[in-house]
Amino acid sequence: MNIILYEPEIPQNTGNIGRTCVATGTSLHLIEPLGFLINDKSIKRAGMDYWQHLDVHRYMNFSEFKAEHPDARIWYATTKAHQVYSDVSFGPDDFIMFGKESAGIPEEILVDNEEYCIRIPMNPDIRSLNLSNSAAVVLYEALRQNNFNNMELEGHLHRLSWNE
Repeated sequence: MNIILYEPEIPQNTGNIGRTCVATGTSLHLIEPLGFLINDKSIKRAGMDYWQHLDVHRYMNFSEFKAEHPDARIWYATTKAHQVYSDVSFGPDDFIMFGKESAGIPEEILVDNEEYCIRIPMNPDIRSLNLSNSAAVVLYEALRQNNFNNMELEGHLHRLSWNE
């Protein structure tokens, strides 16, 4: 799986999403401009010591991303979508794009990709969920649909044993 962050502004969100990507074997794609320096302490603090294990790619703009990934199937997470994220079928190599915290994905991108726009249901009184929470919600549904491929499905106690 792949997560795309379009012009992310808040380093803590990007750090949290990076940590989620490491935990799930997901690649992170960052489309500039970024609202912070990639070596910012707060991004590394949010990603903890996992940032060094992150498969992260940077692009100057969305055109550069599209040129490098011409056949990518991209799902666009937006509050403006007609279909719910859990009603679509994610493939194991799909990309899920999230927009910047203050404005989301530009409508110029959304209108050209309406059939791939997805939303997380929420009460009408709220504008949106936190970016890192939204990424985790949608990513884990995509991973579930693909049987959590290559992920550990069973936990283990450290000191005790589960009753059999």
